[in-house]
Amino acid sequence: MQSLEGVKVLDLTRVLAGPFSTMILADLGAEVFKVESFEGDEARGFGPFKNKVSGYFQNVNRGKKSIVINLKHPIGRELLLKLISHTDILVENFRPGAMTRLGLDYASLKPKFPKLIYAACSGFGQTGPYAQRGAYDMIIQGMGGIVSITGEPNRPPVRVGVSIGDLSAALFTCIGILTALLVRNQTGKGQMVDVGMLDCQVALLENAIARYDMTGKVPEPLGARHPSISPFQAIETKDDWIMVAAGNNTLWGKLCKAIERPDLFDDLRFNNNDARTEHHHELDIELSEVFKRKKTEEWLIILESVDIPCGPIQSVDQVMEDPQILFRNMILTMMHPIAGPIKMTGSPIKLSETPPVVNRNAPELGEHTDHILLKLLDASIEDLAQWRADGAIQ
Repeated sequence: MQSLEGVKVLDLTRVLAGPFSTMILADLGAEVFKVESFEGDEARGFGPFKNKVSGYFQNVNRGKKSIVINLKHPIGRELLLKLISHTDILVENFRPGAMTRLGLDYASLKPKFPKLIYAACSGFGQTGPYAQRGAYDMIIQGMGGIVSITGEPNRPPVRVGVSIGDLSAALFTCIGILTALLVRNQTGKGQMVDVGMLDCQVALLENAIARYDMTGKVPEPLGARHPSISPFQAIETKDDWIMVAAGNNTLWGKLCKAIERPDLFDDLRFNNNDARTEHHHELDIELSEVFKRKKTEEWLIILESVDIPCGPIQSVDQVMEDPQILFRNMILTMMHPIAGPIKMTGSPIKLSETPPVVNRNAPELGEHTDHILLKLLDASIEDLAQWRADGAIQ
């Protein structure tokens, strides 16, 4: 048994934020019907490719079933309404107003389907002066403040290395859906889940907002250094770099002994966290001089032996070979009928009784159209032929 076994999801999303959210639901056991246009999710055309199969699309649409419906056709919309009557959750990430024009917005659906959980993930949410704007991850990173605190001081803007605007919205959308599902189990009523990417990005600013509010100083990029804790940063070694996190005075004392600089612990510039943070430039000089004497691997052995949090800065290929990551099944190999073996991430949610299952590839475009309509709507072969002739399905 899986956690969401028996839960049916209509997934009208495309590209990343929406599909990543519904992928999590699929991993947890929900039956996810990916509703696509005749052209398909544009992410099918995003690289990298292997035998013309998109790795981008595969990694965020695994475990789903694809059905192709023309929502601009009245019969297509009628078919979607019939599918809604058999499902628990609808997820879309169109620009606000698009579903209204189709008569498929939450206000239109709620009277007919009071138990429906309707999740809308958009750039700016369903309300506010920016609601009608389109958005991509890069725009949201910039507007949400995270670019302003990322990278090195006095350097050009740097985006976060992953699509954090999309991914954070996906996670919050999933949390909202699961919360609404829990409430529905208690009340019998569905509700709308409205998630804006910009809202999610602001929610991730955590102490940046607190720092500005309490000090009046606008946070700036700090590279790999923490704004409030020292040393909590990347330090250059003889051959590479190492991450060191001496997050309190006890760990700082251990670190001073481990690097054979006990004098630093008694130095008034460094004898408490506030002092170390205030004098971080001087601290950086002292630590840099010491850490450049040994290689990263040597420092890892020394620091780990006295339980000081530390770690290497691993490249993606190193991450994919890391024994801890492999032990936790975070790198999986899926066999695709066309592309062959494809590597993808596992689920980080480890449930003791109902663990997530990742064992099905992303679907081909329209792969399950007939199956879904025949099974859920009790359609006939003749119905399918007529709907195709009418241009309602593919």
